Amino acid sequence: MSGGVTGSGSAQPPEQQPGAREIPHCYRHTDRETYISCQRCGRPICPECMRQASVGFQCPQCVAEGRASTPRPRTVYGGRLRGGGNVATLTLIGINVVMYLLILAGGFGSALANETVLFPLAVANGEWWRLITSTFVHVQFLHLFFNMFALWIFGPVLENMLGRTRFVTLYLLSGLVGSVAVYWLSAPNIPTLGASGSIFGLLGAALVVSVRRGYDVTWLLGLLAVNLVFTFVATSISWQGHLGGLAGGLAIGAAIAWAPRKFRTVVQVLVFGVIFALCLLLIALRTAELAPF
Repeated sequence: MSGGVTGSGSAQPPEQQPGAREIPHCYRHTDRETYISCQRCGRPICPECMRQASVGFQCPQCVAEGRASTPRPRTVYGGRLRGGGNVATLTLIGINVVMYLLILAGGFGSALANETVLFPLAVANGEWWRLITSTFVHVQFLHLFFNMFALWIFGPVLENMLGRTRFVTLYLLSGLVGSVAVYWLSAPNIPTLGASGSIFGLLGAALVVSVRRGYDVTWLLGLLAVNLVFTFVATSISWQGHLGGLAGGLAIGAAIAWAPRKFRTVVQVLVFGVIFALCLLLIALRTAELAPF
């Protein structure tokens, strides 16, 4: 009597049987099985590719596309709004402090001090970097303290209003304008140093921006008046650097504050470029005048 064999020994696993649903695999890691799908595009994703979204999970590609299509928050004057606190202000303070400590450790007659101060005759001989490095050099603690205190007061406010890039541009370009003023108006054999030109630039920009926004600027005008009196009364003060930095800050601040919204970035970059180009032209003219000496 032959028994009826139903063929159960050759049965296929459920997932291999005809009509069975195939287990989905991650579209980025095709060797990984998954039952999770991106909420945006519907493609299967493994746990490694899962990105938390407002509802469910999304794949990395959809997350990147979403970020690219989302308008980035901007400051009131067009700068990109970033987290992380006042990084630019703290960095500038840090550079000034580190430079002071290095010079203090090596002595105020060290090579670092001698090669970084603004010495017009040295600039005329090709050492152009002094126009910038001198704005980070201090050899007296009180000089450093008052400049950094002012930077700590004005820096965070301006950095948050302008954005980091515009703020750093304001600081450096104001300092350069101050150095160019020193290069032209001070005695060629007198060294100059300090961040005062940049600080006056911040003060000038803060004044312009405050006027543009309708703030009460009485205290700013008072502060500016006190500093200008101190500039001309105290000895060993570079009035050229102070006034030059102030003029640079006023011009840059005006470009930032009054640039039309539709063409804001273009106008601001154009004005920054014109100021920088004018500085280069004045440096070249003064160098040609001093070079024979």
